[in-house]
Amino acid sequence: MKSVLVGVGQAGGKVATALAEYDDEMGFHAIRDAVAVNSAKADLQGLPLDTVLVGQDVVKGHGVGGDNELGAEVMQRDADEVMTGLSGRIDSATEAIFVVAGLGGGTGSGGAPVLAKELKRVYDVPVYAVGILPGRDEGSLYQANAGRSLKTLAREADSTILIDNDAWRESGDSVAEGMAAINERIARRVGLLLAAGEPIEDRSLGLGGESVDRDVAQSVVDTSEVINTLRTGGLAAVGYAESPASEDADDNVNVVTSTTRQALLTGTSLPDASTADAALLVAAGRPESLSRKGVERARSWVEEETGSMAVRGGDFPLATDDIAALVLLGGVERSPRVQEFMNRAAEAQAQTDGRNEGEQKRDAADAFQNDELDDLL
Repeated sequence: MKSVLVGVGQAGGKVATALAEYDDEMGFHAIRDAVAVNSAKADLQGLPLDTVLVGQDVVKGHGVGGDNELGAEVMQRDADEVMTGLSGRIDSATEAIFVVAGLGGGTGSGGAPVLAKELKRVYDVPVYAVGILPGRDEGSLYQANAGRSLKTLAREADSTILIDNDAWRESGDSVAEGMAAINERIARRVGLLLAAGEPIEDRSLGLGGESVDRDVAQSVVDTSEVINTLRTGGLAAVGYAESPASEDADDNVNVVTSTTRQALLTGTSLPDASTADAALLVAAGRPESLSRKGVERARSWVEEETGSMAVRGGDFPLATDDIAALVLLGGVERSPRVQEFMNRAAEAQAQTDGRNEGEQKRDAADAFQNDELDDLL
């Protein structure tokens, strides 16, 4: 999927960088360009991307201090400047635009929904978001920011791939180590997803980084299958796992199915998100080691597990001694994890506003329409 990335805010810029670097390292060439946008000049320095500084006349390059209403305001004021920075990067070959942002801070949380809306107004390609939820320990302001941002972003973007920080944070990691590990996991999962349908060069890096010669093969997975899986709108999640493979495809039937189970049950970006409106299974590995029978069995299992009749599946040739399974889930709004987060965000907003939270719980999908969380736009 030929894509252009726009990283908004500090986390968005770092994740967009990690994605662009992973795509380049693997030789996928799915990411055509990437730009970082922020209101804090210091957060743009050192990023190996072209950058756009917004809000200079308001915050003088010092950031919005976690105020996502101000983040939305400065993005609205400087939307033309951002669109000018993207001019020429998004062309007829671009198949999708991805807005990448952490949803707990100020610029990313407030600016991402504004930018998604503006991009959809101007460009006739899908505009997706990669939204990163704050961990439970990141404070009420971050929870409330993320709830409001997610409510708005889910409406403005064509689909939002949700990343729960708590899903991949290891105990004992420092904040910097934890964020670096999370960024690497995001890059691998979303990077492989964007590579679907893209031809791979004769000499490509495997998942472990080794350089391997192989014959060029055409991918069974097509970009349209990714778009159709995300067509349900709302929220999406992506799961991933890998396992050592045998050289003989007949020996890998169970490897494909068990790796797919791991990807969906223990490796998703949104834990407990196993019910979905649509799904896509991508089995990656050497063509001679991938079992078509295994892929079909795994696809049938995903169909049964998610309760969706719209489950697509196929393989993706990749120079690696492992078999990797990537599972994209579309329409996961009613997962328990989303419901838990939206309730937590509503309580956090009540606390920050000094209101009585009232212990009222709502269905996660309904939380995008009710008044417990204010809309940013």
